[in-house]
Amino acid sequence: MHKQLEIRSFVIQAIRDFFTLNHYLEVETPIRSPNIIPEANIEPVTTEGCYLQASPELYMKRLLSKGFDKIFQICKCFRKNESGPHHLPELTMLEWYTKDDTYFDLMAQCKELINFIAARLGLGNQIKYQDRTIALDRQWQTITVEQAFENFADKSLGRALNDNCFDEIISFQIEPCLGNKTPAFLCDYPASLASLSKLKPENTEYAQRFEFYIAGIELANGFSELIDPVEQKLRFEKENHIRHFNNMNSLPMPDKFLKDIETMPECAGIALGIDRLVMIFCNTDSIDDVVAFTPESL
Repeated sequence: MHKQLEIRSFVIQAIRDFFTLNHYLEVETPIRSPNIIPEANIEPVTTEGCYLQASPELYMKRLLSKGFDKIFQICKCFRKNESGPHHLPELTMLEWYTKDDTYFDLMAQCKELINFIAARLGLGNQIKYQDRTIALDRQWQTITVEQAFENFADKSLGRALNDNCFDEIISFQIEPCLGNKTPAFLCDYPASLASLSKLKPENTEYAQRFEFYIAGIELANGFSELIDPVEQKLRFEKENHIRHFNNMNSLPMPDKFLKDIETMPECAGIALGIDRLVMIFCNTDSIDDVVAFTPESL
């Protein structure tokens, strides 16, 4: 544990240095709030009538609307009923947002960040993880969701959406095939699975969203941000409708956020799980190995 916590500290310091050197401002936003993003697949943690953040996204975007151009944050986030080899109910998240960028810019920034951390750790141009050697100096894998279903799944993307088994196929058939020789970007998600993302102008059935993988492990989720408050409210209402259908409580509408994005610039943002990233650099297959105390040890 001592060695792994040392590596964790080095990784977090490298992250801060990377963004500071690239002229990002580190910010802090509230962890506890009366509002949270209405999402169908995340059950929030409540405390005295408020929510513990599942992501700092709402407040970081509100800062963008007030004139901040390049911001990042490392913070604790909370998600109920998430526990497993790659999941913690209390996790450490890195998020960054940049004015005038798109999801393509975020992919390039992910590559720069991983290379920066690897260099700081003296790893050169490769990461050894379990039985794989991940090359950083070769062309990184980029594949659309539709292509991934064609290449790796036992049914088409359209069929998976109709049969309500998209997440299951992603988890068990597609993710194990991603990022095993180089890091990978899985991009262009169906519009129905990207409630905060801009749609692709040339094909509005798909969104400008990607997920980032190393060795089959999802590390980050990024997108070109939706800045239309009317459309965003409709999408939040749809997420609440899905929650209601699944016997989950509806979540309050974040009205101040919707008001602020009226003045939010074109931008892109991404959330990266630091605990999982440290797992990769520690060459361990359990997220419990890279935190000082697991929930069970408290």
